Amino acid sequence: MEDNFKFRGRRRILALNLKKKGIVNKQIIKSIKSIPRHLFVDPGLSEHAYFDKALPIKSNQTISQPFTVAFQTQLLNPVSGEKILEIGTGSGYQTSILCFLKVDVYTIERNHNLFRSTSKLFNKLNVNPVRFKYGDGYKGLLDDSPFDGIIITAGSPIVPEELLKQLKVGGRMVVPIGKETQVMTKITRISVNNFKKETFGNFKFVPMLEKKD
Repeated sequence: MEDNFKFRGRRRILALNLKKKGIVNKQIIKSIKSIPRHLFVDPGLSEHAYFDKALPIKSNQTISQPFTVAFQTQLLNPVSGEKILEIGTGSGYQTSILCFLKVDVYTIERNHNLFRSTSKLFNKLNVNPVRFKYGDGYKGLLDDSPFDGIIITAGSPIVPEELLKQLKVGGRMVVPIGKETQVMTKITRISVNNFKKETFGNFKFVPMLEKKD
């Protein structure tokens, strides 16, 4: 399936709806209008791709609703050229948003089936993260750290301490924290040993899991 006039029109409507819900970052809105979300879901669900809702993908995972993707990205507030670590590549839609914003994306996926299918999709769509790794998101990418920002696209029961260590001073982490329901949390590293924590309401994510060997 390719892109077409119908899907482009639906993206424009979706972008308008996200603006009404509080997404004010113009580049993020532009990314929502530009990136064909229907290519990141099963073809049988393509007609649902531009509703503001989560959809199932392979391996019992989901592609987050567009508002959640845009909201997390807006909280992260990535600037062109920054080094951003994404935990939980999933379908690759969030990765594509970040690449559209011209940041250097490092992304990790723990599910091998998703890793393979998303790798193929990235090649097809010419989405080029700096690094796409099959591995354990809880461990991050220590050798590539520190990062200007870390975005976690699955629910973490606690703040992942190993990932906090991989933030630059001044760096931001956006993570949904909790078990059944998650509280969207932004953590800013204000010095080597001090962090500022802010919360932004309840969300629902699939759980963040460790990689099975």
